[in-house]
Amino acid sequence: MIFSSKIIAASTAENWRKPFFLIWTGQSVSLLGSQLVQFALIWWLTVKTGSATMLAFASFFSYLPEVILAPFAGALVDRWNRRRVMIAADGSIALVTGMVAVLFWLGWVQIWHVFVVLFLRSLGSLFHWTAMKASTSMMVPEEHLARIAGINQAVYGGVNIAGPALGALLLGVMPIFGVLFIDVGTALLAIIPLLFVLIPQPQESKEAVTVRSVLVDVREGLQFVLSWRGLSVLLVMAVMCNFFFTPLFTILPILVTDFFKGGVYQLGWIESAWGVGVVAGGLILGAWGGFKRKITSVLAGLIGMGLGMLLVWLAPADLFVLALVGMAFAGVSHPITNGPFHAIIQSRVAPEMQGRVFTLVASLATAAVPLSMLAAGPAADAFGPRVLYAFGGAGCLLMGVAGFFMPAMQHLED
Repeated sequence: MIFSSKIIAASTAENWRKPFFLIWTGQSVSLLGSQLVQFALIWWLTVKTGSATMLAFASFFSYLPEVILAPFAGALVDRWNRRRVMIAADGSIALVTGMVAVLFWLGWVQIWHVFVVLFLRSLGSLFHWTAMKASTSMMVPEEHLARIAGINQAVYGGVNIAGPALGALLLGVMPIFGVLFIDVGTALLAIIPLLFVLIPQPQESKEAVTVRSVLVDVREGLQFVLSWRGLSVLLVMAVMCNFFFTPLFTILPILVTDFFKGGVYQLGWIESAWGVGVVAGGLILGAWGGFKRKITSVLAGLIGMGLGMLLVWLAPADLFVLALVGMAFAGVSHPITNGPFHAIIQSRVAPEMQGRVFTLVASLATAAVPLSMLAAGPAADAFGPRVLYAFGGAGCLLMGVAGFFMPAMQHLED
């Protein structure tokens, strides 16, 4: 299923920047709106409940679509027109956000409403970002994929800087439903460029979309992923790292309020510190491109993420700045890990299979996250949130080091 990168590059080598960055700009603006919604809803749950367990449940519902439905979403994205998928996904997310904003406005909102909204928004984002990633390799020449991945990570970091800070500011001057309505507007800005820009499509299957055909597509994608030994080993490592690492962001509000005795502004600072690091790491990757062998960059970044979280764990209650440094260092390492990994898939997997492969990889890598979310909340309530940062940091560090001694990992790109 390996395709010729020269054919893809030849079809996108000229005049690719303008159409790609028109779409990219709209998506970046929408990403900021989504971050505002996420910050506002999580802070509302923090103030409403003060419970790490409730925050863990919120993250559980956010990750559930990616774990359970991602393989089927990928199979459908590979069959459907990807531009239309993005338009429909953005529109659905805006509709759901608008509905919960009205509930807040009327004073009718309940905690379970927030859980449902987080689930539906996650489902829409799953279809949207799968289609966007699969479209990128059709629009961008292969030699620029790692740099585009780095730029994307820098934007993600920029949103993580601006989102929490802007969210905290907006929540101080307007009700939460006003913040949510902003996301409706940014979603519309993401849809407009998609109405005018043509996205290249892989050869479409003439077979009708049925339950059987989707299941066959999922099976083919799974066989492809499992037959790639290096990727299979990396996925096992990703499952272990995600189990320990992902809950650290879920319990961050509890760490700030209970251990560091901070408030909404301190939460904004530490989330922005992560964002500053991701911007720096993304810009570094965008300019540098990473090591010649992309897997070396992936493993080095994984080690850096572990070291950063260990610094957060070591920070005493009266030295909040050390936690900021640790979070920023982990943020720098994040694009170095993810950017090259996405570039490996985009450059080695046929365009007509990328939707399935991306979603299967994401689904398998995060398979244990809902379980870790359910375990992390009660554990943080019982033993304090800091102990989870020790386990998460150490887990990522050890996995990154171990990867350099695994032949399958070192030959991943072969």
